[in-house]
Amino acid sequence: MTADVWLPIPPDEIEGLPEGPEYRYWNGAEDFPADPADCAFYVVPYMKPSPLCVRPMGRMSNVQVVQTLSAGIDHVQPGLGHLPAGVRLCNARGVHEASTGELTLALILASLRGIPDFVRAQDRGEWLGGFRPALADKNVLIVGYGSIGEAIEDRLVPFEVARVARVARSERTTARGPVHPLTELPALLPEADVVILSTPLTETTRGLAGADFLSRMKDGALLVNVARGPVVDTKALLAELESGRITAALDVTDPEPLGREHPLWRAPGVLISPHVGGPTSAFLPRAERLLVDQLNRYVNREPLRNVILTTGASTD
Repeated sequence: MTADVWLPIPPDEIEGLPEGPEYRYWNGAEDFPADPADCAFYVVPYMKPSPLCVRPMGRMSNVQVVQTLSAGIDHVQPGLGHLPAGVRLCNARGVHEASTGELTLALILASLRGIPDFVRAQDRGEWLGGFRPALADKNVLIVGYGSIGEAIEDRLVPFEVARVARVARSERTTARGPVHPLTELPALLPEADVVILSTPLTETTRGLAGADFLSRMKDGALLVNVARGPVVDTKALLAELESGRITAALDVTDPEPLGREHPLWRAPGVLISPHVGGPTSAFLPRAERLLVDQLNRYVNREPLRNVILTTGASTD
């Protein structure tokens, strides 16, 4: 059995890795650290372009596990068809909840309270007063209620919001209340003052926030996207922003990165951060804990966490 493990973090910097595998450091360099055919456990480099991440996958004929360090898996999906059957694909549930939850609240508060305007006024030496919307008493809708959606709600609670509505692919009940299915989204949108997108990018969610979705948002509502850029139809969003009817706070965009001349930079009522929901000081310790746990499970032949799919398995 092959035993190479490819890590995008130097293995000598990770405490608690199990003995047995041969650890290889690869974070996207031109040269591979060893023959990809000998790799049994591939940890995908973090925040690297999709073509780079999938480049060795076509040669990984003996790989058994592909582990991402992101919550989303869309960047490795182009390479899944080149893998042998039976490979388990695992995501990084538990790694990004704290960082993404923090940024979501930062974007909401900055947008509602006018922080970008204050920064620009400071550059001009201008004292810019006036009333601004508060998060308190607002109705919030979270679209994509997985672990990140739950973390966002955890951080919303102290801000005295009036209501949190939750939407996910499937209907269920949580300790905090019901999670509505996607089919109920059209009826929930007109009630929300803040709409947060934290859903994975799938064929179902691609373009989810299109013209119809956006038109159902109430006048003055704020759209927050911490999911993936293509979840939002950029052209439809630009039309709504330019009308002044809604505002937006975007950590992700489509395209990404935005070109210097892209009109989204200059659209009224939009705050853009450059896809920084995950990469914070909270990332590395949580990523290392995940890898140590997963690799100990792998070596001891215990069930892995966060298995999203198995290649070659029926989806029926």
